Amino acid sequence: MSKEHTEEQVKNNNERPNQKADEKIFDENKGGKPNSKEAGKGEDHKAEHEKVDYAQQIADLKDKYLRLAAEFDNYRKRVLKEKSELILSGGEKVIVSILPVIDDFERALDNIDKAKDLQSAKSGIDLIYHKLIKSLEANGLKEIEATGKDFDTDVHEAVAMIPAPSDEQKGKVVDCVQKGYKLNDKVIRHAKVAVGQ
Repeated sequence: MSKEHTEEQVKNNNERPNQKADEKIFDENKGGKPNSKEAGKGEDHKAEHEKVDYAQQIADLKDKYLRLAAEFDNYRKRVLKEKSELILSGGEKVIVSILPVIDDFERALDNIDKAKDLQSAKSGIDLIYHKLIKSLEANGLKEIEATGKDFDTDVHEAVAMIPAPSDEQKGKVVDCVQKGYKLNDKVIRHAKVAVGQ
């Protein structure tokens, strides 16, 4: 190396003795590491900004919670109202389907005194009865079969035990005292039966 080159290098180093230190400070500030009062102020501002963000997030969450609580309360009130209306008017469909049968019974009662033939009056009442049964079946009512069936405590209620006419009828329903009914496969009245023993 030449002497001139070495002197020039020393001269350059003497002119900027703190150049490496300045570069280090610049790099640290770029990386977000505080190294001066200004950097400290920036951090305080950033921390304050983060606090504001958290406060806003908390406010948003509280707002969402209050809205959700209000929506749930409205839903609960609506369901209770619908339930009470359903209880009050639940039988409306069945009643409406029975009204024509009531009309037929009223006409039959008006004409039964005028009827000269008792058999025609009986057949008219029989027709009205079958119309009523069909109307109820359309609304989910079904008669429980009893006579000749095996005794089943789920659908039958034994009111009497009688001697079975034959060995095959032991443990079976021999006679039905009162019909039982199911509404949409739920027993609403057990069939009262006499069971063979």
